[in-house]
Amino acid sequence: MTGNADEPFITAVKPLVDAMGGEMLPPDEAGPDDVVLAWAGVDVVAVRLPQLADSLDHILAAMERKQGRPLADLDRKAKQEVVRILEARGAFSVRHGVETVASALGVSRFTVYNYLNREKEN
Repeated sequence: MTGNADEPFITAVKPLVDAMGGEMLPPDEAGPDDVVLAWAGVDVVAVRLPQLADSLDHILAAMERKQGRPLADLDRKAKQEVVRILEARGAFSVRHGVETVASALGVSRFTVYNYLNREKEN
Protein backbone atom coordinates (compact mmCIF):
# COMPACT_ATOMS: atom_id res chain seq x y z
CA MET A 1 0.00 0.00 0.00
CA THR A 2 2.78 2.46 0.90
CA GLY A 3 6.51 2.73 1.30
CA ASN A 4 8.52 1.78 4.39
CA ALA A 5 8.62 5.34 5.73
CA ASP A 6 4.86 5.23 6.28
CA GLU A 7 4.76 1.74 7.76
CA PRO A 8 4.92 2.82 11.46
CA PHE A 9 1.97 5.17 10.91
CA ILE A 10 -0.11 2.46 9.23
CA THR A 11 0.85 -0.02 11.94
CA ALA A 12 -0.23 2.52 14.57
CA VAL A 13 -3.68 3.23 13.10
CA LYS A 14 -4.54 -0.31 11.96
CA PRO A 15 -5.83 -1.54 15.36
CA LEU A 16 -8.21 1.44 15.54
CA VAL A 17 -9.44 0.91 11.98
CA ASP A 18 -9.93 -2.81 12.67
CA ALA A 19 -11.81 -2.13 15.92
CA MET A 20 -14.18 0.19 14.07
CA GLY A 21 -14.71 -2.34 11.32
CA GLY A 22 -13.15 0.01 8.81
CA GLU A 23 -11.07 -0.82 5.78
CA MET A 24 -7.69 0.61 4.85
CA LEU A 25 -6.93 1.35 1.21
CA PRO A 26 -4.50 3.41 -0.87
CA PRO A 27 -5.32 7.14 -0.75
CA ASP A 28 -5.76 7.32 -4.54
CA GLU A 29 -8.63 4.80 -4.23
CA ALA A 30 -10.51 6.93 -1.67
CA GLY A 31 -14.11 7.71 -2.34
CA PRO A 32 -15.93 10.89 -1.31
CA ASP A 33 -17.01 9.39 2.05
CA ASP A 34 -13.61 7.91 2.94
CA VAL A 35 -11.20 9.57 5.37
CA VAL A 36 -7.70 10.18 4.00
CA LEU A 37 -4.96 10.22 6.64
CA ALA A 38 -1.76 12.17 6.03
CA TRP A 39 1.65 11.82 7.66
CA ALA A 40 4.24 14.58 7.34
CA GLY A 41 2.07 16.32 4.75
CA VAL A 42 1.70 13.27 2.50
CA ASP A 43 -1.50 11.28 2.06
CA VAL A 44 -0.64 7.83 3.38
CA VAL A 45 -3.80 5.78 3.72
CA ALA A 46 -7.53 6.11 3.24
CA VAL A 47 -10.00 4.66 5.71
CA ARG A 48 -13.40 3.46 4.58
CA LEU A 49 -15.71 3.65 7.57
CA PRO A 50 -18.35 0.97 8.03
CA GLN A 51 -22.09 1.52 8.00
CA LEU A 52 -23.49 1.90 11.52
CA ALA A 53 -25.18 -1.50 11.46
CA ASP A 54 -21.87 -3.14 10.50
CA SER A 55 -20.19 -1.30 13.37
CA LEU A 56 -22.64 -2.83 15.83
CA ASP A 57 -21.80 -6.30 14.53
CA HIS A 58 -18.08 -5.52 14.99
CA ILE A 59 -18.66 -4.22 18.51
CA LEU A 60 -20.60 -7.37 19.43
CA ALA A 61 -17.89 -9.60 17.96
CA ALA A 62 -15.20 -7.71 19.88
CA MET A 63 -17.19 -8.07 23.10
CA GLU A 64 -17.47 -11.82 22.50
CA ARG A 65 -13.71 -12.06 21.94
CA LYS A 66 -13.08 -10.11 25.13
CA GLN A 67 -15.43 -12.38 27.12
CA GLY A 68 -13.89 -15.47 25.53
CA ARG A 69 -17.30 -16.98 24.83
CA PRO A 70 -20.60 -16.21 23.11
CA LEU A 71 -22.52 -13.36 24.71
CA ALA A 72 -25.55 -15.64 24.95
CA ASP A 73 -23.58 -17.78 27.44
CA LEU A 74 -23.10 -14.90 29.90
CA ASP A 75 -25.10 -14.71 33.12
CA ARG A 76 -27.84 -12.11 33.56
CA LYS A 77 -25.63 -9.58 35.37
CA ALA A 78 -22.96 -9.78 32.66
CA LYS A 79 -25.61 -9.36 29.95
CA GLN A 80 -26.92 -6.27 31.73
CA GLU A 81 -23.38 -4.87 31.74
CA VAL A 82 -23.07 -5.57 28.00
CA VAL A 83 -26.33 -3.67 27.39
CA ARG A 84 -25.06 -0.75 29.51
CA ILE A 85 -21.81 -0.57 27.52
CA LEU A 86 -23.65 -0.83 24.21
CA GLU A 87 -26.07 1.91 25.20
CA ALA A 88 -23.15 4.19 26.09
CA ARG A 89 -21.69 3.49 22.63
CA GLY A 90 -24.94 4.37 20.87
CA ALA A 91 -25.85 0.84 19.79
CA PHE A 92 -29.55 1.40 20.26
CA SER A 93 -29.67 4.40 17.94
CA VAL A 94 -28.93 2.04 15.04
CA ARG A 95 -31.93 0.70 13.19
CA HIS A 96 -32.76 -2.77 14.55
CA GLY A 97 -30.13 -2.29 17.28
CA VAL A 98 -32.31 -3.77 20.02
CA GLU A 99 -33.12 -6.80 17.87
CA THR A 100 -29.47 -7.32 16.94
CA VAL A 101 -28.32 -7.10 20.56
CA ALA A 102 -31.16 -9.33 21.79
CA SER A 103 -30.19 -11.97 19.25
CA ALA A 104 -26.50 -11.81 20.25
CA LEU A 105 -27.40 -12.10 23.95
CA GLY A 106 -29.91 -14.89 23.37
CA VAL A 107 -32.71 -12.90 25.01
CA SER A 108 -35.91 -11.24 23.85
CA ARG A 109 -36.23 -7.59 22.83
CA PHE A 110 -38.42 -7.18 25.91
CA THR A 111 -35.51 -8.32 28.11
CA VAL A 112 -33.15 -5.83 26.46
CA TYR A 113 -35.69 -3.04 27.07
CA ASN A 114 -35.94 -4.17 30.70
CA TYR A 115 -32.15 -3.99 31.04
CA LEU A 116 -32.21 -0.48 29.53
CA ASN A 117 -35.01 0.64 31.86
CA ARG A 118 -33.23 -0.82 34.88
CA GLU A 119 -30.15 1.22 33.97
CA LYS A 120 -32.19 4.44 33.74
CA GLU A 121 -33.73 3.81 37.20
CA ASN A 122 -30.29 3.64 38.86
